[in-house]
Amino acid sequence: MTNPTHPLTGKVALVTGGSRSIGAAIAKKLAVDGAAVAITYSASPDKAAQVVADIEAAGGKALAIAADAGSPEAVRAAVAKTVSAFGGIDILVNNAGVAVNAPIEDFKFEDYERMIAVNVTGVFVATQEAVRHMTPGGRIIHIGSSMTRYAAFPTASVYTLTKGAITGFNRSLVRDLGPKGITVNTVHPGPTDTDMNPADGPVAAIVGPGMAIGRYGQPAEIASVVAFLASPDAAFVTGADIVADGGLTA
Repeated sequence: MTNPTHPLTGKVALVTGGSRSIGAAIAKKLAVDGAAVAITYSASPDKAAQVVADIEAAGGKALAIAADAGSPEAVRAAVAKTVSAFGGIDILVNNAGVAVNAPIEDFKFEDYERMIAVNVTGVFVATQEAVRHMTPGGRIIHIGSSMTRYAAFPTASVYTLTKGAITGFNRSLVRDLGPKGITVNTVHPGPTDTDMNPADGPVAAIVGPGMAIGRYGQPAEIASVVAFLASPDAAFVTGADIVADGGLTA
């Protein structure tokens, strides 16, 4: 029987890019709900260690794994380390992402390649590896972007391209994994107060007036949506694109 207070007790989660902002909030929320949580990080070892310390201080289990989300080998190794440490994997949150904004005519090809490597290839590899270990009841949750529904400002076309690819991947993947009892969903955050897009940053001045609830989102609010999709209560939800954007695209 599911523990209503800790619905993810006995589950193992891997959150890519889990050392800060939305990823860190997701990792902590899944741990609060009872899951053992592994996170990957690339450039923030101190922040990753702090996420692990916070989870363990609250009585949870956590592991930080150095892994560049743009490296297929590193992503495969991260899945293997998660399985080795915790005995399996039940929940994959494809959160790692990078964003470079520039006019399309000035966009550097190396920046394009990096964004494809992290935002698209990294998601494919993590998903492919994780499902090999998942049993019925498994959960795959992608972090997309409300930019796929409404381009709120210029210079983000390549970022939106990568997140649009995840939307299509999500929709078709349900047909592969539904018969295995594994659900696949995407959460599309709107403007959220993160390191890359702070609530007092330049983007806020552009999109702020369009926020129906009059403020930026908080990482914990996105994490709560992810936690629902990871829970037994979401067993009949798959193939969904859930927008959490404060009404920006309403």
